Amino acid sequence: MKRKAFTLVELLVVIAIIGILVGLLLPAVQAAREAARRMSCSNNMVQISLSAHHYEFTMEHLPDGVTDETGPIRNEENAGQAIGWMARILPYIEQQSAFGMLDLSKSAYSAENAKVRALQVPTFRCPSNPMMYGRDALANVGTSDYAGCYNDVEVPIDNDNNGIFYRNSSTRFAQITDGTTNTIMLGEHRGDEDALGWLTGTRATLRNTGEFVGHRTNETATQDLRVLEVGGFDSYHQGGGNFALADGAVIFFSHSIDPKIFQLLGNRSDGELIDDDDR
Repeated sequence: MKRKAFTLVELLVVIAIIGILVGLLLPAVQAAREAARRMSCSNNMVQISLSAHHYEFTMEHLPDGVTDETGPIRNEENAGQAIGWMARILPYIEQQSAFGMLDLSKSAYSAENAKVRALQVPTFRCPSNPMMYGRDALANVGTSDYAGCYNDVEVPIDNDNNGIFYRNSSTRFAQITDGTTNTIMLGEHRGDEDALGWLTGTRATLRNTGEFVGHRTNETATQDLRVLEVGGFDSYHQGGGNFALADGAVIFFSHSIDPKIFQLLGNRSDGELIDDDDR
């Protein structure tokens, strides 16, 4: 009696076909996963922007971008009080316990606030960040992949910036004269390379719309100038990044957005007209 079986050639052909099918399927699976991560990131930004709105309803102004008596803000540890805007919205994102442990009269870098500063808040992290679930050099500092907009061009963070969040800002919606639909409240950035943390109002949580590429350190500048540099927005998503406008809407801006339009969106009161088709 003859036994039925695969020949070696037939087996190799089947394996090759399976390999081709897997190769075709993998990009689709990765694209679906990234789409899900991007949607989760968008949901995080909705929660953060709504919490800022709730803060405004309660306090009659948006949270200060950074609370500090002196400026400009230096992007280095132990420089000033540096309590950032994300600390103010903790009660509105189900982090009441963390807010209760904060001493807002102390520095963000103080020993009294060290425990809260080390807290990793999932709402502040983008799922597409490759270090989202890892333990890295920032393990003792809670970080954020989102930042408020403090200005439309690269300048130090101070009390005369034209964005929504800046030093001792306390911006009211009435001061956003360009309209809340035409002004960026917050966007994504590619990590906290300084390990300053979400508790601080530094380039870890504040960025400008001068360019859509993130922070580039000027290697030729002096150390004093480098610590005043802030940088722009960017993301871990392919092709662009999520942004929340002052009206609470979250939209995806492509890297190909007109640089001038992107810059105008960072200024709350420049009086310029913005065509929706240019975004």
